Amino acid sequence: MRELVRVPRLPPPVHPGLVKEAEHRADAFGSRIADAITRFAGSMTFVYLHVIWFAAWIGLGVEHYPYGLLTMIVSLEAIFLSTFVMISQNRADAKRQVIADQQWRTVQEEDHQNRQLLELSQQILDLTKAVHAYAAAAASPDPPPAGAPVANARPRR
Repeated sequence: MRELVRVPRLPPPVHPGLVKEAEHRADAFGSRIADAITRFAGSMTFVYLHVIWFAAWIGLGVEHYPYGLLTMIVSLEAIFLSTFVMISQNRADAKRQVIADQQWRTVQEEDHQNRQLLELSQQILDLTKAVHAYAAAAASPDPPPAGAPVANARPRR
């Protein structure tokens, strides 16, 4: 029975941007209230309580058909709950924006690192080509051009 009336608790966020956003929301009193109401209204406990409430209202004959007072109460509740749902959606949008901003910064950092790696790779390729050209020139049987250093040359005695 305890499982039926327990309001679900969300696990704490792991994403660094969401941790900051959660800390910011925890500071606002109205946000904490809206979060608690939204969490409760989105639970099966809320559904069970309403089923019991409606059954008791109709079964005990609190008012007769067409249940004008019950209709008004439910309509007011729907107005407030829809407002809390919109608040919750705004919060979810803010969370998505925080995650998107963090991912964009990560992509930009990775792009910068990739550009640096490409530059280093090009420098390594240029140096490798120069070493191969020098080695090929040193290994060729043709005499080196005038003024070029001679590989493995021994000084005369």
